[in-house]
Amino acid sequence: QRTALSVNIKERMDFSCALLDSEGYLVANAPHIPVHLGGLGICVREILKDFTFSPGDTIITNHPAYGGSHLPDITLITPVFNKKKKLLAFVVNRAHHAEIGGIAPGSMPPSATRLSEEGVVIAPTYLVKHGEVLWHQMEPLFKSGKYPSRSVPENMADLKAALAANYNGQNAFLQMVDDYGESEVLKYMFALRTMASDKMRHVLSNFPDGKYRALEKLDDGNNIQVKISIHGDKIHFDFSGSSPVHPGNMNANRAIVNSVIIYVMRLLLNEDIPLNDGLMEPVSIHLPTGLLNPAFSDNPEECPAVVGGNVEISQRLTDTLLKAFGIAACSQGTMNNILIGNQHFGYYETVAGGVGATKDSAGASAVHQHMTNTRITDPEILEHRYPVRIKRFEIRKESGGNGKHKGGNGLIREYEFLDEMELSILSQHRKSAPYGMKGGEPGKRGEQWLITSNGEKKRLEGITQLKVCKNDIFLLKTPGGGGFGQASSLRSPKTPLPV
Repeated sequence: QRTALSVNIKERMDFSCALLDSEGYLVANAPHIPVHLGGLGICVREILKDFTFSPGDTIITNHPAYGGSHLPDITLITPVFNKKKKLLAFVVNRAHHAEIGGIAPGSMPPSATRLSEEGVVIAPTYLVKHGEVLWHQMEPLFKSGKYPSRSVPENMADLKAALAANYNGQNAFLQMVDDYGESEVLKYMFALRTMASDKMRHVLSNFPDGKYRALEKLDDGNNIQVKISIHGDKIHFDFSGSSPVHPGNMNANRAIVNSVIIYVMRLLLNEDIPLNDGLMEPVSIHLPTGLLNPAFSDNPEECPAVVGGNVEISQRLTDTLLKAFGIAACSQGTMNNILIGNQHFGYYETVAGGVGATKDSAGASAVHQHMTNTRITDPEILEHRYPVRIKRFEIRKESGGNGKHKGGNGLIREYEFLDEMELSILSQHRKSAPYGMKGGEPGKRGEQWLITSNGEKKRLEGITQLKVCKNDIFLLKTPGGGGFGQASSLRSPKTPLPV
């Protein structure tokens, strides 16, 4: 964060750092982005199938076939060896580059149908080999392909920050080994996973055995379906019935599904322990090929697009699992991805909304939730760095669903463009409302409008891409969360009217 150049990493903190054991299982992490964290173990374990690590190596990738979440998220994997060249652990970070090429600025094109259209694809390769940093190979890589990055100097600066972060983590881990002893550190790494596994099994054993089902439909009618079976201290997730591979970019992958499941398991546990792969030890998953598990080839032209799968399907899948368990109403169910730019820059942000209520409390208003945990860029910084002005930024009153406990409100964010550029929107819950739970009412759907400089007002689709002109205004209203429980009437039928 301190060393990066981009607003996306320095200000929005759209990155995640984690420590994994020598087999590639998550041990502990910085509390950043859930959709990153639960997939890092899969990423490392996939790469270990094809690569060997030596002291001084670091591997870079963003490929979804290797557990990458989408192309803007670049992952660096650095092994930690002791003085006898024994592998002790991995330090890993994943950072979202706001521009990495593709057919639209910001590298999250709503109209993409193939992976190649979303930007530069980095199959796993060595960024550092035996201590030599291969910078001379990176800049040509960002400039390669049919749709190269528009901000290569920023990519390089952020990449150097990411590598420095891994070296910092590596040094800190080795210092811990020096301070406490290698066997002691490794013992506690194992103990963290064991504790998480034991606690998760205890929670599951107190759940009633049985099956829990849920179905959620995307705004375009595609299905996310789950059947959850709990037997004793084990749990099985079956995603049969979910839609086939999406023709657009709403395709997730196994790493994203894993991220959602480990996050929901952490919610069920409801204890303050480090998120780690011990939570997944009682879990089995059936994940047929389809929208939640597309097949990838070595040719990006033949791979399905995935950028919406990371940001939107992860949110919709989280609410599907919570719906099956009946523990929370639907949150806004989207990251409200907003991208602006031209041939010289790309800017990306996610915009907060309402949280679904639970049996114990109302939902929070105007915050990021579930799979996203970034900040939003301060208006002063956004206006200083880019040709845009923020005219309104406020809570969208009465947008949360009513109920015994009300859903959280969304927010309103209004942008004025000070130059010609492209605007992309990637969102959900514009056609279907975030569901209420146990008699609670749904939250309001999101909506977005373009108000041209001559005063014409046009409603925009939730997934769209268009050119905007100087002094055009974009008005965004994010969804509210659903309410939980039947709202009590204002007056009991037996209460007499006042005289």
